[in-house]
Amino acid sequence: MIEVKNLVKRYGNHLAVDDLSFTVERGQILGFLGPNGAGKSTTMNMITGYIAATSGSVTIDGNDVFEDPIEAKKMIGYLPEIPPLYLDMSVVEYLEFIAEIKAVKKKERTKMIQDIMKMTKVDDVSERLIKHLSKGYKQRVGLAGAIVGYPEVLILDEPTVGLDPKQIIEIRDLIKSLSKNHTIILSSHILSEVSAVCDKVMIINKGKLIVSDSPENLSKHMEGANNVHLIVKGTKDKVMKALNKIDGIVKVDFQGTSEEDLIELKIQSKEAIDIREELFYAMAEAGCPIYGLERKVMSLEDIFLELTENSTITERKKKSFFGQMKKEKQEEKQEERQQEKQEEKQEQKQEEQAQETQNQVMQVKEEHEKENLEFEDREFESDKEEEEC
Repeated sequence: MIEVKNLVKRYGNHLAVDDLSFTVERGQILGFLGPNGAGKSTTMNMITGYIAATSGSVTIDGNDVFEDPIEAKKMIGYLPEIPPLYLDMSVVEYLEFIAEIKAVKKKERTKMIQDIMKMTKVDDVSERLIKHLSKGYKQRVGLAGAIVGYPEVLILDEPTVGLDPKQIIEIRDLIKSLSKNHTIILSSHILSEVSAVCDKVMIINKGKLIVSDSPENLSKHMEGANNVHLIVKGTKDKVMKALNKIDGIVKVDFQGTSEEDLIELKIQSKEAIDIREELFYAMAEAGCPIYGLERKVMSLEDIFLELTENSTITERKKKSFFGQMKKEKQEEKQEERQQEKQEEKQEQKQEEQAQETQNQVMQVKEEHEKENLEFEDREFESDKEEEEC
């Protein structure tokens, strides 16, 4: 239904979206996740044709968004993070205006708008001016506007922003029901919402695709087979000796605890190996009572943080590596400059010494010449005196 290929967006030297490719099947709800500045809104703006891509393509049911934008946009209902509402219109006037823009047939408009207002729970405020509505109701009106015309694709950027918990649950149920007739891309920071609503989750960071899969498969993939959370009483040495007797343990993280003599650990085992029973007997044999033992299942929040932090750490390592190289080059240049300065000083000193030596030679020469002149003068005077005698 939706196919994105090698999508790139540059703003000057800044790469906002970096060679992004993915597909969304008909009737699927895709959860689009990423930290602030990851490129989510930029990607959604390109999918809707709101902004052009630097390179790459987006097709909606075979219609290219950039080459055939009119046909592609007919199939899209878009709710941006800040809904583009006309505040001086009433709710029903606004939806009638949207229906007219979308070329909904007049005979179908009234019933469609009434159905959508009931669906989004804004029918009780239909005659009120939008500027007098709460933020939650404004968000609902924006969602209603996106649904007008019943487009095949809905792009929803943070659709539950500003809603109270009850409204969030209602909108969540609404989005689920919409998937029967619509393909949906949902961007959200509420990870529990994405986990509850979406069939597929896509996580991006710094414009790059990090992972794309179902929430369940992501959890299995990240977790491997087993991560066990263990709280046990005993010394670290005794606990480690007991753990060393168990096959299949890959990693042990000591996480500490506030209670005296209790140790809290996260133990990762190889795939398809459940070590809980062996842990129980090993700790009993070591005389280390178990205070807590449970298999740890990663939530979508854990996966999100794990993947984006690892991506950030990798980026930091790269920056650190290239930063170190840059620093070393700067130090080399600085050393070269210092060496050049020292050589210049040495050359200058040698020139000064040579000049001083030359001056000394000249001085000696002048003194010799002076002495010779004085000697000649004395001889001349002596010869003159002899002649006079």
